[in-house]
Amino acid sequence: MNIITRRTILYYINKYPLAANALKVWYDELSKANFENFNALKSTYGNASIVANNRAVFNIKGNSFRLVVSINFKKQAVYVIWFGTHTEYDKIDVASIEFLRVE
Repeated sequence: MNIITRRTILYYINKYPLAANALKVWYDELSKANFENFNALKSTYGNASIVANNRAVFNIKGNSFRLVVSINFKKQAVYVIWFGTHTEYDKIDVASIEFLRVE
């Protein structure tokens, strides 16, 4: 899978140092994988949840952090949309949260 917006991942690693290793592991694993559909993804990432707008949510570092991505299985592309603590996640609308542009 091609993970678009590596800069965003690096931003979140700096913002949430407690999640840095777990986020790096997720990035490395997913960037080497190829999934044809959500069922294939779910077989590897059992904690992943599918939501509206082709979005998936991953639990990172146990259940302490959540990562929201948009996935295009046909193009093998993953677009990082949002990352934060579980508490912060409970305050967002995962289906409509907008991408944080990192410069």
